Amino acid sequence: MQNNPILLLALYSTAACCFIMALVWILSYKIKNAGVVDIFWSYNFPVIAIILLVLAPGFELRKYMLCGMVIIAGLRLGTHLAIRILKHLHEEEPRYKHIREEWGSKAEVKMAGFFQMQGISNVLLSIPFFITAVNIQTTISAFEYTGASLWLISVTGEAIADQQLARFKKDTANKGKVCDTGLWNYSRHPNYFFEWLMWVSYFIFALGSPCGYIAIISPAIILYLLLKVTGIPATEQQSLRTKGEAFKRYQETTSVFVPWFKKSN
Repeated sequence: MQNNPILLLALYSTAACCFIMALVWILSYKIKNAGVVDIFWSYNFPVIAIILLVLAPGFELRKYMLCGMVIIAGLRLGTHLAIRILKHLHEEEPRYKHIREEWGSKAEVKMAGFFQMQGISNVLLSIPFFITAVNIQTTISAFEYTGASLWLISVTGEAIADQQLARFKKDTANKGKVCDTGLWNYSRHPNYFFEWLMWVSYFIFALGSPCGYIAIISPAIILYLLLKVTGIPATEQQSLRTKGEAFKRYQETTSVFVPWFKKSN
């Protein structure tokens, strides 16, 4: 195992993330709100980054570049989610309520397993970080500069989209309305688009390291989850329930994912 630093780093990261998620499940059980898992799923990436900073054998400058990106992005998203979720801490989000109803009497036991799977997903998605952090080459490549530049664009875009939506929701006059201002005028889910773009940036960054092509698994998984599983489908179903015809009209004119110009009715 000592001859395979990636495996060792992955094991340390798994132990840390699963331990954190066990504590978070206890918290969620006490407050009856599974939504807190989203906060700590985001915060687990900075935890992994710190493990890599301390233990990975790679070139220090490369590690500081990558881990700095991961820490900033994870703390930003986690804090954004925390602010949103803490406002209604005693009111669980509809998607988790729905999951509880489906699981019935075994909901809490299954939820504990779900939390652990979230911790494992943190490690699986961190493949670009492990590959990069063990790279001992002392030259920063064009791939790494390109990845860092794309990361800056994506994390900025996601922050702007989150801020625009939060500002729209804060105005009581917009209750029941669809946010179609700013980036939301060009995409129904600009926050998800820039989140995915950020994982693409990590993949590009990893291409500067041996076997970096393997890192394609991370943006591929994120894209699948956003388009087919927990991202867009669940969000749009909830929007259709709460906003009805207004959201249907928004769907007809606005790109679902990639920001683009409006379609004419």
